[in-house]
Amino acid sequence: MGEMVELKRELLKDVDLAEQLLGREKPIKSEVEIRGKITRSTIEEISRIKGEPDWMRRLRLRSLELFYKLPMPKWLTGLDVIDLDEMVVYSKPETQRVSSWDELPKEIREYYEKLGLPEIEAKFLSGLSAVFDSETIYARVKKYLEEKGVIVMPLEEAVKKYPDLVKRYFLRIFPPSDHKFAALHGALWSGGTFIYVPKGVKIREPIESFFLIGKSGEGQFEHSLIVADEGAYVEWIEGCSAPRLTRHSFHDGMVEAYAHRNATVKIITVQNWSKDVINLNNKRGIAEDGARVDWIEGSIGSKMTFVYPSTVLKGNNSASRSAVVTIAKGPHIKDSGSKMIHVGRNTRSQVINKTISSDGGVNVYRGIIRVVKGAKNAVANVECESLVLDDQSKAHTYPHNQIDEPSASVNHEAKTGRLTEEQLFYLTSRGLSEDEAKGLIVLGFLEDVLRELPFEYANVLTKVVRLEFSEYGAFG
Repeated sequence: MGEMVELKRELLKDVDLAEQLLGREKPIKSEVEIRGKITRSTIEEISRIKGEPDWMRRLRLRSLELFYKLPMPKWLTGLDVIDLDEMVVYSKPETQRVSSWDELPKEIREYYEKLGLPEIEAKFLSGLSAVFDSETIYARVKKYLEEKGVIVMPLEEAVKKYPDLVKRYFLRIFPPSDHKFAALHGALWSGGTFIYVPKGVKIREPIESFFLIGKSGEGQFEHSLIVADEGAYVEWIEGCSAPRLTRHSFHDGMVEAYAHRNATVKIITVQNWSKDVINLNNKRGIAEDGARVDWIEGSIGSKMTFVYPSTVLKGNNSASRSAVVTIAKGPHIKDSGSKMIHVGRNTRSQVINKTISSDGGVNVYRGIIRVVKGAKNAVANVECESLVLDDQSKAHTYPHNQIDEPSASVNHEAKTGRLTEEQLFYLTSRGLSEDEAKGLIVLGFLEDVLRELPFEYANVLTKVVRLEFSEYGAFG
């Protein structure tokens, strides 16, 4: 029996969670692929394929200029495994956008079926779009959204149909000048979702966008823009995944959110890239008077992840909460944190950061709290908790507080806990395997964040955490 367990352990050493869920990549054909050195001609060709207006083409070209001028960010490490000159920067699959799952090619549809998306959409969502590689291939919303005047559509379509509305926000919340890879994103963006909720409209069922990388050696640069007008409410779910790839792929996506006066935008991310994906996600929201922007971020897969949900508390009495969970299992790096910029008076922010490191994984918290002069009575609370499951794994915390307003109250708490032999002995003596015990401890550590997720997504995250710490994975 012991020999069989060890054999299964050896067979599963190179099997990651995304592979258990989605398998290995399939030979899916592309109608168009653009690769090679990223030049002005590359950008103009992407813009031409998309039939974009001239203002968007010019914005792309300005972003490209910035990309070549800006230095490499000091906080980014390990990107040398990505060769941008060899990467596929735009890939359009051989399928048109559809509004029925049955109309998708079988080999693509199977990915989404394994993730349970058709069932989740039918039971839980008011709208869903699916981006495969560089293009939206599925989009459908419930009729009542249209009746309320809510706009939900692929961003490329909104650029042409609502240009003035898109121009007001696009790359203004997170400008391409912010860092080198924000500029690269601005030049190459493709796919993504545009949501606009009119004044006073409250959407109680979530809207979801799901992003899937289907091929090795490619970049995905989707852009999502979520806007809630005065007094509106919207909850948007971002799902991310990939099958097991043969070479590294690169994700450089962006989310911009804007909450007008007394509006609420809530963004939930459940990310399970395969271990062959380098994940860089640029996320920022702006909250006006009495508004709030909330982030819940669950990062499980990828070789490296760099993600820092950020909110600019621009208005008086605005608020933001960011809860980020990362799991680094194996020789992988999760570099995460939240950024809260207090500008208005009487602003409130809360940051909860939970990291789990095992099997040599490394977690880094890199957060910023900034209170500008004049942001009177700002209150910011930060709680960082790290759980380290073995001696080979690490957790680091690098907080940065810049307080220019004497009336501000800023608190930071950080603690690191280790899995002890006593805990394992207690649970294994009750009949659990060591891996089952670890999974149970991790779920207990994450309980307060799991409670904030919609029920269906709490179940999804619980399932993938159990799989991640299962001795036999999907084969047990």
